[in-house]
Amino acid sequence: MATIALLGTMDSKGEEYAFVAEQIQRRGHQTLVIDVGSLHEPKLEPQITREEVAGAAGYDFSVLKAQRDRGESVKAMSLGAPVILARLAREKKIDGVISLGGGGGTAIGTAAMRNLPIGFPKLMVSTLASGNTAQYVGVKDIMMFPSIVDIAGLNRISRQILTCAVGAICGMVEALAFASGHPDTRCAGGEAVADKPIIVASMFGNTTDCVQHARQVLERAGYEVLVFHATGSGGRTMESLIESGMVAGVLDVTTTEWADELVGGFLGAGPGRLDAAAKHGVPAIVTPGCLDMVNFYAPETVPAKFQGRTFYQHNPQTTLMRTTPEECALLGKLIAEKLNRSTGPVSVLIPLRAISVISASGEKFHDPTADEALFDALKKNLRHDIEVIELDCAINDRSFAEACAETLLKNIELRKRQSG
Repeated sequence: MATIALLGTMDSKGEEYAFVAEQIQRRGHQTLVIDVGSLHEPKLEPQITREEVAGAAGYDFSVLKAQRDRGESVKAMSLGAPVILARLAREKKIDGVISLGGGGGTAIGTAAMRNLPIGFPKLMVSTLASGNTAQYVGVKDIMMFPSIVDIAGLNRISRQILTCAVGAICGMVEALAFASGHPDTRCAGGEAVADKPIIVASMFGNTTDCVQHARQVLERAGYEVLVFHATGSGGRTMESLIESGMVAGVLDVTTTEWADELVGGFLGAGPGRLDAAAKHGVPAIVTPGCLDMVNFYAPETVPAKFQGRTFYQHNPQTTLMRTTPEECALLGKLIAEKLNRSTGPVSVLIPLRAISVISASGEKFHDPTADEALFDALKKNLRHDIEVIELDCAINDRSFAEACAETLLKNIELRKRQSG
């Protein structure tokens, strides 16, 4: 029997939560009700009250109630609910969470879910689930379930939707309970059960061969390699995983997201890219993979200010723009400054012949002047004790991939000696 948390406004959505609780209990599981309402008395009795949730964020609920400021109440609950939910998960008092809501309920529910580990079952039934959900999901594996109709009472549609949502959250919880007893399963309830240490890697289509070959080398050495697509959300997710403490090493072959962040492309990962490994001393290797390109969507999405630049149509939906020598110099300096904050072993590997498939000699983005500006700025601004390895090859050559993998393994061993 599992315990599934029901997190929501038990005053305005109490009837719906009572229906969900009954459906969960019929499947043989128990529920733990967390009330984040603020207006009226709860219609479904909670095990964790709104006063407790507000208190977890340092608020006095009686003051909030007297103010009758819905925005301030939502803020308080959005800060308190993550604390409560993470504590319950950490203490193994819950095995999954489901929440129902409109705008305010979705904000509170997903804020709490984003504080849970990856792999922990989390489902948000929301009126906002059919649009852009990036602000709600962030870099976590939150399942957004469209409510179809507003969550305002039970009817023939809402009953079907909520019944299916219950099936989904129970299915996730049951799947992990089943998997936890099998040694080939990689996680259960968000906790790693495999004994292989984790290495994370960044990859793009233009660096696939490099990452795939390096991955084989690292897997033979006993590591599990998780590959993230360097499309903005991929980089943010990778940084989040490094931040969690689950990662033994970082194979950062594809730092292209910084080109988009600096120049104004569509796949930037935010200013925190490259911060987590440096901050936490996680062994890493970093290369200037695909810093020759800035990403836009179809050609008509390219801003007019970039007219006259060099472009490459990767596919009908993706337009790549070549970075200039000036932009490359800025990128080299920026990345060096990020790596200079490293508290653990980090090495920079530079493939002198090409930093992507299309920057090789004879290809559309071949620009030795821009590459030289990038490499020079990177080396000039790096801390003197950070290792730089230059190889006379292209980024996807086997020799470069092997050098990346072997250098990362060396850095991991160095970190072990330092820690021991």
